[in-house]
Parts: sequence; C-alpha cells; structure tokens
Amino acid sequence: MLARYQEQARVIAGGTDLLIALKEHAERPAYVISLASIPGWRYIEYDEAQGLRIGAATTVRSVETSPIVRAKYPVLAVAAGLLASIQIRNLATVAGNICRASPSADMPPALLVLRATVKLVGSAGDRLVPLEEFFTGPGRTVLQPDELLAEIQVPPPHPQTGAVYIKHSPRRAMDLAVVGVAALVALEGGRCVEARIALGAVAPTPRRAPAAEEILRGREPTAVRIEDAARAAAELASPISDLRGTAKYRRQMVHVLTRRALDGALAQTLEGAP
Repeated sequence: MLARYQEQARVIAGGTDLLIALKEHAERPAYVISLASIPGWRYIEYDEAQGLRIGAATTVRSVETSPIVRAKYPVLAVAAGLLASIQIRNLATVAGNICRASPSADMPPALLVLRATVKLVGSAGDRLVPLEEFFTGPGRTVLQPDELLAEIQVPPPHPQTGAVYIKHSPRRAMDLAVVGVAALVALEGGRCVEARIALGAVAPTPRRAPAAEEILRGREPTAVRIEDAARAAAELASPISDLRGTAKYRRQMVHVLTRRALDGALAQTLEGAP
C-alpha cells in the first residue's frame, strides 16, 4: 500500500501525533494506513548474544514496565517513563516516537547512547540503519515513502556500564523537553572504555556529542575530565530560542545536565563493580 500511494499516505500506529496533525489540518493525507492488524509487531525480546529487539507496534508503556528492559537497559525504561502522560504512553509506540523525528523526543537520546539500530522494511527489501544516521532534520528521516520502521535493535550492554537520561522541562509530566541529555559510561580497570553522550532539543535532530565523548574514552573518568566533557557537549549544541527557553539558557543546561548525567552513569558503574 505504501508503494502504491507513496507521498499520499501516512502510517498510523498509536496515533498520538498523527491524529492531532489531522485535526489541525497540518497533515492532509489521502490515505491513512493502520498497522494495528499486522500480526507479531508488538514484542520485546532479549538474547544474551544479540541483545534487545523491540517491535514496531510496541507501546512506550510496555518498554517502561518491561522487566527485561528495567534490568538490562534501565536508562531506556526511565526515558519511556518521562514521555508525556501514562495515558499517552499506553497508546504511543516507541517506533512512532522515533519516526516523528522531533528534536525534543525522549526516546532517541537513550537509544543513541545504547547504540541502537533500526530495521527498515520496504518494497525493495530490508535494511539496517544506525539510529544516529536515521534523522536528517526536524520531522525528517531516511525512511523512503514505501518503507516502515519494523524493529529497534539494541546490542547487549557492557558488563560494567551505567547510563542516565535527564529531561529538563517545566513540569514533571506532559511537557516537551527543554533540554534532554543521555550519558553512558563503561569501565574496565578504572578506565572509561566507552563513553557516549546524546543531546535532545538543542539541535535540528537528536545527536551524539563525539568530541565530548573523546575526552573520556580510554582515560580515568575524573571530575576534571567530566567537567571538560560537559563543557564540550555544550559547545557542540546548536539550540534555538523559543517560548520554552533561550538558546543561551539551553546551552548552559546542556553543560549542567551532561555533568549530572555522567556523574550518575559513573556512580552506576561503581555500584555494579565486583
């Protein structure tokens, strides 16, 4: 159907974004294609060798409450629990939150630090795309008109890993992020073998902060290096000013929240150390 209707069609799963757009006439597709009747697209599966697999129709609430996600990828459960309200989380899908490609979306930063990959299916076949290559701009992705995001894949976590997602917003629920920061730290022998930082709501797309990560990678994560990484992350941000905050304020919050997220991730690794 997507191959037939191309740009005339929109896909609906949970509908928490699309229905609003339809009511406000921001979107006026000739066809709306529901994924509700596709069997087997709502699942959360984990394998020690392959990692986590999340089906396209899986709700955000299912990820938030999943025992395996909470045990193996707690940062993902936290990010899910911060999205909108529980009523919306019961309908919204993780795949929909990704495909909406909103710069302030809550799920992408956590998935970015977890090195997630998305499986896309279309009339030309299947392809795997790293999530950091999926977004091309606000509301834009690499999805072709005849493609669907079918699955989210997350590799197994490193044994001594901590990861934190912090969302700054005016209210604890319902509000979009003014700034969102996810940070992951993996240690071996006291050194940081992996460091990943992802930023939300401060650039046209959710994005990693590679220059900030390099400050920590391969080194002991001292307070000075964490502060340097936080400052570098703030410099990499390219926020705008709007009703929810000025660009200057957002940049400063990236600095503060990156430091807090790295401190929290490091604390988790030390708690889990043998």
